[in-house]
Parts: sequence; structure tokens; C-alpha cells
Amino acid sequence: MLDRIKDSDTVGDDGYRRIRGDIIFGRLRPNQKLRLEALKDDYGVSISTLREILSRLSSEGFVIAEGRRGFDVAPVSAANLRELAELRMLLECHAMERSFARADMEWEGRVVSAHHKLAAVEQQMNAGKTEDALWKRYDGEFHQALISNCGSRELMDAHQLVFDKYFRYPILSADRRGMEPIKQHRQLLDCALARDAKRAATVLAAHVNNCVEYALKGGTLR
Repeated sequence: MLDRIKDSDTVGDDGYRRIRGDIIFGRLRPNQKLRLEALKDDYGVSISTLREILSRLSSEGFVIAEGRRGFDVAPVSAANLRELAELRMLLECHAMERSFARADMEWEGRVVSAHHKLAAVEQQMNAGKTEDALWKRYDGEFHQALISNCGSRELMDAHQLVFDKYFRYPILSADRRGMEPIKQHRQLLDCALARDAKRAATVLAAHVNNCVEYALKGGTLR
């Protein structure tokens, strides 16, 4: 009995991660109707498990629950992007300030290592030799490393959720800004090593606002 419960949990968790990832990476498009029968076949989970997964994703803001009409992928909009960008900056700047103030060698090592991996992936991206999933993974790991010494799991979890919802936009807009994000990530690393939270906040604001401007430039968001 316990094995069956464990197997069910594993299937549900895997289905949750896959559907969530497919929303972030645009494989499930904004406003798309999520038809349970089709999802059941695509993700290999039962209808009841799908309802639990989609309800969980609805609570996180990735899915809209439409009552008896079922579930839709959450829409995107210019207003939502701006709101997420503002929330991200508020959370990340506050967490960086706390993290820098508590900095130690272990934290510094995590930041340097995360930046090294991100820089390698960004160079590969500019050469067209890597995938969005790796970009998101290492971009997220670097920004999480910057705040990893903030002393608050709640703060880090809140930042992670906002970061994932925000990341839909550079993916959907095929954000490829060349060298600018690479330079800004290097500047954030330098700020971390210098424990300069004030300058880090300025760099982060430019980093996020550039992404917002790029996403809005295409005219697909209203």
C-alpha cells in the first residue's frame, strides 16, 4: 500500500514538473485550453491526478481555473510582465542586501561557481548551441546563489515563484540580447564579491528593465 502511494506521488510530482515546465517554456501556450483527456495521454497521469496538478498550478498563477469549463494556461500581458518585474526586483534586491551582509566563503564559492556555469551557457547560446532549458536552469541558479545567504527560505521560495512566472516572457519573446545580459551578470558577480548591494540593485534594475523593454518591443503584449 505504501509503495502504491509513493508511486502515485512520484507520478503526480513528475506530471506537475513537466506541465509547469511546458507552460514556462511556451510549449503550452498562453490562454490554451487544457483538455484533460489530451493531457492524460500526453503526460501519462490520471484525470484525478491532473485535476490536482492543475489546481496546484492555478494556486501558483500558471493556470486559470474556469469552474465547470475546466482549466486554461494563464494569459500573458504587458501589465503582468511589469508587475512581475517589479516584484522580482523588490524581492531580489532585498534578498541580495541580506545575503551580502551575511556573506561568507561558502556563499562566495556558490556564487562564483553558478556564474561560471551561466557564462558558459550564455556563450553557447550566442553561438546557437544550447537550449532554453539550460539557459533557464543556470540563469536561475545564479540569481538564487546571489540570494542564498539571505537566511530566509520563505523569501527564496517567493523569489523562485516570481522568477519562474517572469521567465515565461523572455522565452515567449525569444529574448536574445547578445552580450548585454552577459555583461550584467558579470557585474552582479563583481558586486557580490565586493559586497556592494547598492550597485547590485542598480545593475539588476537595468538587467530586468532591459528584458521588459525587449519583450514589449515585439508588440505581442498589450
